[in-house]
Amino acid sequence: MKKVKTVYICTSCETQHPKWQGFCNGCGERGTLKEQTSGGSESKQTKPRVARTNVAVKRLLETNSSKSDRLVTSISEFNRVMGGGIVKDSLSIITAVPGAGKSTLLLQVSQDLASKGYKILYASGEESESQIKNRAERILPSIHENIWIHSDTSMNNVLGIIEAVDADVVIIDSIQTFVLEEYPSRPGSPTQTMECANAMLKVAKSAERPRAVMMVGQMTKDNELAGLRALEHLVDTVLVLDGEDGEELKQLSASKNRYGSTGEMGFFSMEEDGLRAIDNPSEFFITQRNEIVSGSALTVIKEGTRPIIVEVESLVSPTFTPYPSRIGECMRKDQINTLTAILEQRAGLQMLTQNVVIKTTGGIRLKETSSNLAVLMSIVSSYKGKGIPNDVVFIADIGLTGELKKVPTLEARIREIERMGYKKAYIARNALRNQSAFKNIEVIPCNTLAEVIDIVFNSTPF
Repeated sequence: MKKVKTVYICTSCETQHPKWQGFCNGCGERGTLKEQTSGGSESKQTKPRVARTNVAVKRLLETNSSKSDRLVTSISEFNRVMGGGIVKDSLSIITAVPGAGKSTLLLQVSQDLASKGYKILYASGEESESQIKNRAERILPSIHENIWIHSDTSMNNVLGIIEAVDADVVIIDSIQTFVLEEYPSRPGSPTQTMECANAMLKVAKSAERPRAVMMVGQMTKDNELAGLRALEHLVDTVLVLDGEDGEELKQLSASKNRYGSTGEMGFFSMEEDGLRAIDNPSEFFITQRNEIVSGSALTVIKEGTRPIIVEVESLVSPTFTPYPSRIGECMRKDQINTLTAILEQRAGLQMLTQNVVIKTTGGIRLKETSSNLAVLMSIVSSYKGKGIPNDVVFIADIGLTGELKKVPTLEARIREIERMGYKKAYIARNALRNQSAFKNIEVIPCNTLAEVIDIVFNSTPF
């Protein structure tokens, strides 16, 4: 008895495949594979591939370049992260933990674009139409007539509605809840997710009628976009909205953007009437106080092209264990250990008997080395019990030798703190080309950490 063999044959080019997949390896057509059983050696052999000779090809030098048109919203922070607005024929996906505000942000974007004359289709597989209406009434001052909503999990129905409405912008919330009827698998499976995303890609990239498509993507418990990595490769832009449910501050960033920078970050405040763009995020990352307190120092970090003033707070206390604690919500433990070792060896502070806790106001992470001098000065301030004046900013890296190192885009950082009214900035010597360009702030170049400590605290070098 011959062994029964199952193969999948393309109805277009008759190419055989050992298992089912969404497209044919031979001709590239989708949804054309049909199951067929055969007996061992009697199974049909795959046709040899024939090279096509009439395929058009161009030199890169001779290819015309074009800049994609954008749908520019009135939400400045959203435009910043998107690279200036939503590209008209783009496919984007936004992900976040539950309750972070993904649907709220997309409803606000929908309202803004609808008021500019664009037709919006908001398709949800998670919420009913009444639930969407309730949220819209809560966060929008009025609901524009150019917004259409549809609650369903059938992508086939959504594709038909897109044509019926002739939507300019399509929002899918979320892509993991939709199914295409021609693929017999459950919602959220890799096959359904990828095929539904591919269907949206065809909608966005249509030569006859391009549309901007934005999809919501669910996030795993490891804070990653759910589904295959191929989903991230497929889309043009991947947006991540950070901020737990209940937190006021939300941060929007792009981990991928084919039409802009991935370094930009937008800041929003979650309020009762939705997300409000924060034009001056520094107000969330510093504490407004009249008195001077110990353990606090200011620095300037860069998020994309934007300089942001950040307050670093430290708490130094005696330890009662053989190994002192090093705790930091805003930076890695290894970084804290390195910085405290520099204080021990290069500044003479006895850190081996002290616990050190570091955090930033607003919880922003310190990813740049430009904040290292401010971190050390906040530790010294807490250690000595002496405060640093509120108009002083530290912008420098620290080497293992205790020497100050220059940081990138220093002029832009100093220009920002000068605009905000700060009076002194400590930097590395020879890090600034034209120190006289700043009239309203005193720029103090120093060689070493010990020199900065001596000047700030009016003491002799350690």
